Amino acid sequence: MTQRKAGPQMEKKNMLVLFGSPRPHGATARLLQTFLQKIDPEAVRVTTFDAYRGNYHPCTACGYCQTREACVFHDLDEFDRELRAADYLVIAAPVYHMSFPAPCKAVMDRWQRYFEARFAMGIRPPIEKPKTAAFLTVYGSSNPEGAHMMTRQLELAFTVMNTKLEHVVEWPHTDQTGTAEIPPEVMEKAHQAALAMMEKT
Repeated sequence: MTQRKAGPQMEKKNMLVLFGSPRPHGATARLLQTFLQKIDPEAVRVTTFDAYRGNYHPCTACGYCQTREACVFHDLDEFDRELRAADYLVIAAPVYHMSFPAPCKAVMDRWQRYFEARFAMGIRPPIEKPKTAAFLTVYGSSNPEGAHMMTRQLELAFTVMNTKLEHVVEWPHTDQTGTAEIPPEVMEKAHQAALAMMEKT
């Protein structure tokens, strides 16, 4: 986990990033950094969780969270605290077989605790602080279906997380164009998504 240091002179907004690529310097990381270029570090505290490096435990459907606002596994307790404090949520992940890479999906499956809080325990909303979200994704083909399926997965999860997915930035057909440079239109979309998110501060 990495984060930008908060200064004492002003109260900052909080941005939580879930990074779901195995390549710390690959195309997804490059797209994320392009997005973050337009996030003012003096105004926003950014905290990043790396799904691969974190090696988080997958959900086992044990039912523990049906009666408690907690998970039986504690490796994502800090993620939960950051999520509850976040004003913004960013998911950055490549398309793997029309879905999220397994370590990233493991983190998302653990969000079942928020569904259980809502529907098993009647807590409305399971997460009090509202937040806006952005989804950044990269894929090798020109077929956007996988990215669209991933977007739908996030939209469903966010229904119980007091979160609205407002920005989706796709970097497609990298098998043909390579990943050395982000196409100008993708860079512009990433910048505009970040700026639009900041306008809601």
